[in-house]
Amino acid sequence: MTPRARSFLLPLTLAALHAPAQAVPVLEGRTLRYENGPRLAWQRTYPDAAGTLTGPLEVSGTTYLGVGPAVYAYTAAGEVVGRADLTGTVTSLEAVGSAVRVGVQGSGYAELFTLERQGDSLTVQERVVPPPDPAVTGWLARVADAVPAADLNRAAQEDPTNPFLALRQAARTPDSDPYARLSALRRALDTTLPFPAWGQLAARLDAAGFPSAADVALDRARKDAAARGFDPELPVNRAALGAYGNPSAYAGTLLTQNKLGRAEVWMRHLRTLHPRFEGAPALYARYAELLDAQGRAGEAEDWRQFTRDLRRGTLYNLGLEGTRDVRDVVRLAALALVIALAGGLVTLAARAWRQQGQDTRPMGGRYRAWLTRPLSRARRGLLGYASLPQRFALALLAAALFVVLIGWQWSNDAGAGLRSAALSTGTYGGGWVSAQLGALDLQPGADTFLLTGLAAQLDGDDGAARERYTRALPDACARNNLGVIAQTRGDEPQARELYRAALAAQPGLAAAAYNLGLNPRTPETTFQAGYRPGEPRLCYPDQRSLTRAVTGDLGTLLERFLRAPLSVLTTPAGEPRPLGWLILLTALLGLSLFLSLLLPRAATDADLGRPGAYRVLGWLIPGSAFLDGAWGLVLLIAWATVIAALLPLSSLLRFPTLPDPAGPAVSGALLTLLAGLYLLNAAVLVTAEVQRRRRAHREGGA
Repeated sequence: MTPRARSFLLPLTLAALHAPAQAVPVLEGRTLRYENGPRLAWQRTYPDAAGTLTGPLEVSGTTYLGVGPAVYAYTAAGEVVGRADLTGTVTSLEAVGSAVRVGVQGSGYAELFTLERQGDSLTVQERVVPPPDPAVTGWLARVADAVPAADLNRAAQEDPTNPFLALRQAARTPDSDPYARLSALRRALDTTLPFPAWGQLAARLDAAGFPSAADVALDRARKDAAARGFDPELPVNRAALGAYGNPSAYAGTLLTQNKLGRAEVWMRHLRTLHPRFEGAPALYARYAELLDAQGRAGEAEDWRQFTRDLRRGTLYNLGLEGTRDVRDVVRLAALALVIALAGGLVTLAARAWRQQGQDTRPMGGRYRAWLTRPLSRARRGLLGYASLPQRFALALLAAALFVVLIGWQWSNDAGAGLRSAALSTGTYGGGWVSAQLGALDLQPGADTFLLTGLAAQLDGDDGAARERYTRALPDACARNNLGVIAQTRGDEPQARELYRAALAAQPGLAAAAYNLGLNPRTPETTFQAGYRPGEPRLCYPDQRSLTRAVTGDLGTLLERFLRAPLSVLTTPAGEPRPLGWLILLTALLGLSLFLSLLLPRAATDADLGRPGAYRVLGWLIPGSAFLDGAWGLVLLIAWATVIAALLPLSSLLRFPTLPDPAGPAVSGALLTLLAGLYLLNAAVLVTAEVQRRRRAHREGGA
């Protein structure tokens, strides 16, 4: 190296040695340290309950750290800028200019979000949909509960964004210091939270004796849910509601404690945000009864009318849990048809038994004949002695049983689909819901395109939403939502034209009426006006549309069986169907009965006679002795239906949604009908016997 170069490098080296070291964040174990050379500027230690730590990442002087399903942002002085609550465990942090790209991972889904610091706040550019997972939605409360009492003040100072820490401070503050308690409550409410956390905070505030603060938290929960795209028109299952703070359980607790004043606040909250939650009719009815007991009949009737209004748009307008009603009706029908079919077969077998024994004796007996002369033995089966009308009646019963069993399977599939997580979390879209929606066996058609279009539109992808809505046309709901897209991009004339077309196609469509300024009075439009003012209202598929999307109608299941009979044994996901084998066996039985119509009769009525067992069964099983006529089949089915309806009295089975036969009115009506059927059967049998004797007397006299 030349002397000139040495003289040039020496000052640079000395300057580098005396320059201050750059401050950098370092994560050691579960402690985040911000070091300025050998000097420690600040540090934070995170408990195990906080979950996985990811990072740190420093961007433009702000330090970002993934903590469980959240990202914290700190200034160079260690102050919390903000916290972003995301949808799953944070797995990656990456700088993109002045913003931060965050990767999160959940059960079966992954999402990317973009965070940006704006002044003293941290914002997420994309829509964040909290999944109904208590591990995510209950994370803040769980972290606060894990802090020991001795470290509470320090933890609250280090993380002022966790309101559950401030609430613990307020609860521990003595009554002699109301100012400190009020200050802690203000800090608890002066934060940004997703609505599940607001709901959990409201319940804790209420239980701790701070009802006014709880009311504020509930109001903020409704506003946050509305901003995230949650809507009262969509159902919420029990698991999802539990993850969202479980307001129905807390309302039920208040009713049990007879705290109707506070219960009313929570019931109104449910009615506004989640009116269609699983179990809602029972809770509404319970609340109405308590109002009646207090002499508030008008309010009680208002809640009952509200419950009736929720039936509109449901499956056959049966209510939020209408598939259970359908299931119990078809179960009753299936049981009645099984009893009728068994009664008819036993009665006809009793008549043919003696004659069959005589006919098969030369062939070696009833059972050995299958080996010696199988074709002749097959012709002399018990059904071979029945007349053509009797065989046809039994074949009709088997066909009806097959259709009813398919209906039972359809009600099971429809109920499971409607209660699936993808369709009953209060919104569509988002990584978790979209992953669940992708697992459903959606039927191709307008209803499915409407559903997937809504998910895309709520996530901000108007291009994909427009394409799917176009494929769903001429569906009125799709027209309305295309109008919302047009209005959002500023094309007001086209939007109003689409709203009018939607309302003309479906005059009761409240969303289109609302968007045209007609002010329909429904819970959904009231929510829209109160919590999303100035925004056009989306149209959501009703329960009948969702049923068509997830299972199709009864004809779809029948068509699928005819194309692939073994498809009834398993679901599209490969899970076994309990009714599958029963449906297959019934189909084979029905086919055998219809094929028996081709066999010639093995003996005449005169040969068969009227054995004693046949006569006894004819009296015990109404209609079974005269299946040759249509009235015999009607009488047999009516008797079997009454017997099936009375079977729950034996405690062997029950139909939860049907009237309880143990009730005096129901049991009295059923027993009266049963007695009437036996009297009618006796009259027919006596009349037939008298006519038979007269005919025999005339023939003998001739």
